[in-house]
Amino acid sequence: MSRGFVKEDDQEELPMVPPRPFLPEGATNYVTPQGMEFLLKEKEELLEEKKNIEYTNDNERRIAKNLVNAKFNLLIARIDSAKVVNPNAQKQDRVRFGANLKLKLDNSASPKNFKIVGVDEANISQGKISHLSPVAKVLMEKKVGDKASLKLENGERVFEILEIDYSS
Repeated sequence: MSRGFVKEDDQEELPMVPPRPFLPEGATNYVTPQGMEFLLKEKEELLEEKKNIEYTNDNERRIAKNLVNAKFNLLIARIDSAKVVNPNAQKQDRVRFGANLKLKLDNSASPKNFKIVGVDEANISQGKISHLSPVAKVLMEKKVGDKASLKLENGERVFEILEIDYSS
């Protein structure tokens, strides 16, 4: 049926769904065991939210339900594509996925701590960087004492690896 024969009031308003963190086409969706726990917890929270939708207006309820369903579908796709990597099973001598790092940045006196995690776990304020980030990419396969440089628009940033640890 053409849109000419549909009343405007019958049109379902599509909710604006916030996207998941970016995962490039073809990239492996690595997650730590804690990252998988986080995703499964988010799944349970969305299911609970869906059960508890309460609106007086049927249209508002449908829109809210559509939003939760859309978020849920994106999350399920992410969970289904996840490849859990146990950091403790990694070779401990080099920087790999799941590594906790102590880094000296440029000539800074105080070291910074970072953990290389999956895209859904990344949170720079918690020191968690995505394994797909430029910083993680230049650090991969380096050993303690190695330096890695990241070219920036206005120069470069040098990272010296002080410690590599794979404990949680």
